[in-house]
Order: sequence, then structure tokens, then C-alpha cells
Amino acid sequence: MKTLALALAAASSFVALSACADQTDGAKDKSACVAPAGDVNVYTARHYDTDLALYEDFTCSTGIKVNRIEADADALLERIAAEGEFSPADLLITVDAGRLWRAEQSGVLAPVDSKVLSERIPAELRDPGNRWFALTTRARIVIYNKAKGKPEGLANYADLAKPEFKGRICMRSSSSVYNIALLASMIAHDGEAAASAWAKGVVANFKRAPQGNDMSNIEAVAAGECDISLVNTYYLARFDTPEKRKVLDAVGVIFPNQATTGTHVNMSGAGVVKTAPNRENAVKFLEYLTSESAQQYLANGNNEYPAVKGIAPTSAVEALGPFKADPLPAATIGQNEARAVELFNAAGWN
Repeated sequence: MKTLALALAAASSFVALSACADQTDGAKDKSACVAPAGDVNVYTARHYDTDLALYEDFTCSTGIKVNRIEADADALLERIAAEGEFSPADLLITVDAGRLWRAEQSGVLAPVDSKVLSERIPAELRDPGNRWFALTTRARIVIYNKAKGKPEGLANYADLAKPEFKGRICMRSSSSVYNIALLASMIAHDGEAAASAWAKGVVANFKRAPQGNDMSNIEAVAAGECDISLVNTYYLARFDTPEKRKVLDAVGVIFPNQATTGTHVNMSGAGVVKTAPNRENAVKFLEYLTSESAQQYLANGNNEYPAVKGIAPTSAVEALGPFKADPLPAATIGQNEARAVELFNAAGWN
């Protein structure tokens, strides 16, 4: 009875999104919307207000009301586990390949046999068993202080460990899922010994102890407090405004590993919950999120890249230029993340 009570409490705390307000193309009046046709309950770690317009458009177009609970990904996974078979959750949306992999490993997600999803989402951006699918991607890139010049000999992630960059690097904590995923990809490509040596080499090159987030490290590089950092593309794009343009203009960008494996990318993604009470509606919603219009809106709302190939971003990330992305399967990154944390700890990257 405890799990049933938890499930009922969860259902009562859903935020229901009103139908008939298609903000992607302008407001529609109610007469343009489909009659009510059930619900889909979404547990999401994506906390971007721009996503709400997509939910409303889906409801208007299909009649399926989207109810959502927003929380940290780990909290959502714990909640689904606690609710058990009575969980109202239909779809889990989160960020980071490792979190999606952990959701799959814990048995929370169910396979989805969808021709639409299999054709739209590349193999490297979905679970081999079709239990989760990427929705957007973001690249982890090197930035540098333009006034001090482009660092010579810095073209790959591995170069950040070179002794000539001693005292020049600012980073965020190794607990960041973005850094963990990057090191996990290096384990896959180069092996644990090389990944461990890289982490130790970068630590030796720190200008200061790891601190802040990608935004504050961008500001630190722009101000000359340090010369080099690693950041996600979408954080850099957030400075493409009249008020913050000076910061963006002060930093240069390097897409690493263009002549080798390609630049590391992470993602946001989603999967249908195994106990979904509205499974059919969840699959419909997931397929909708991979449509061209939804992909553009999802990606551009947070300055990311669409997961579906052939759809170009139109947000500020487009100005950063084209690049070759690392095609390493996201599932492989997820499998290596626990070991990556151990290597960071051993290197003293706090």
C-alpha cells in the first residue's frame, strides 16, 4: 500500500499543461485543437521553459494532455523505483548518456519498437536495445583567451595535459557529468592508463582549484584570469546577447580532435518507463519529439544541436561553425562513467 500511496501522491502533484496554445507557430484558438484523448505523464530533468510550448503543441495536435514532474535526474529515478508498479510515470526525459544508461541498467525503461525512432535517431545516439533515444546533443569544446592568442599545440583533448600549459587552465569540478562523460569517452578510445595520465596531467596544469560552472569559467577565460577551459557549446551560446557579447568576443573556440576521433558530444534523451500506464501515448509523444519542428524547437530553445541528422540548428551555436562529432555510442560512454569517477578521484581532480 505504501507504493500505491506514493504513486497517488505523485499523480496529484503533476503540473498539467493546457492545450491549444501552439507557441512554436503562434497562438491557435481552441477550435483548431483536437478533442481530449487521454494523458501522458512525463518525469523530466530538462528544466527549460521553452520546452513547454512543445508540450502544448503536442496536446493541441493530438488531444493527449501532457502532465509533468520536474526534478533532478537521480531524484526522478529514485522516485520511479519507490513508486514501483504503481508509478504514474510514462516517459523519463533527462540529460547525460550516463544517466540514461543507469536508468536502462536499473530496469526502469522498456524497449520501444518504433520505425519512426529507429529511422530518425542515429544508432550511436540510442540504446542498442531501443530503451532510450537522444533528443538533442551538445559538444564539449576548448575555449581560450583571444587577447593572449590561440595556444600553440592545442588541437586535441589530450593536449590539455601537456606541460607547456601549466598554470593556464581553469576547470569545473570532476563531479560535473560533462567532465565525467568526456573522461569516459577517453577510456573507450585510449584505455584506462592513458585516461588516468590525462586527468593527472590536466590537474598539474590547473591555474586554480576546480570551481564554478561552465558559465563562470567562460567569464574567467574572457577576463584573463586563466587562459584555457573546457565548456559545453550551449553555455557559450548563452553569451550571444547584446549585454554579454563582450565576454563572447573575448574567447576563441577550438573543436578538439577534428583530425582523429571527433569532438565529444553528450545529450539529452528520453525513454518509455517499463510500468507506463499510458504507454501508447508515451511512444506517440517520444516520436513527436523527434519530428523536424520539435527538434528545431528543443535544440534552439537551449542552444543545442538536434539529434536527428539533417536538421541544422538555427540558434547561436550555428555561429560556432561546423565540426566532426565523435560517433562513439552513448551507451559505451555510460558504461565507463563509474570508472571515470574513480580515475578523477585518483588524479586529485576534486
